[in-house]
Amino acid sequence: MRLVGQDVPWQSRAHFFGIASRLMRQILVDHARAQNCQKRGGGQQQVSLAEAAGAVGGRAAELAALDDALEQLAALDPQQARVVELRFFGGLTIEEAAEVLGVSHATVERGWRSARAWLRREMSRDKSVDG
Repeated sequence: MRLVGQDVPWQSRAHFFGIASRLMRQILVDHARAQNCQKRGGGQQQVSLAEAAGAVGGRAAELAALDDALEQLAALDPQQARVVELRFFGGLTIEEAAEVLGVSHATVERGWRSARAWLRREMSRDKSVDG
């Protein structure tokens, strides 16, 4: 419904998927945070990016932790954070993400590898500090 409510002049298919990925992230994270507050009293756990892939199926705390880590990554490298958003939340391929971002396949591939490594490291660090 949020996508339908957007008053956006769609410039291309890539533009549509870019906005859809951002909205999907917002919807999933909002839902996860609401569930987390209701079910767990607001406490959050940190997990790896690989573990966070299962968050959509009901692991609200992990999805919220991934979103927090993505916010940190966006402050350092907005394009890498956007690549993760497009690939993870939007389900886009490397080629589709490259089209949305207007960059080469190789640039997205490097950004995806680098972002995953950074997120794994940060989320592991946070988990070891909290745990």
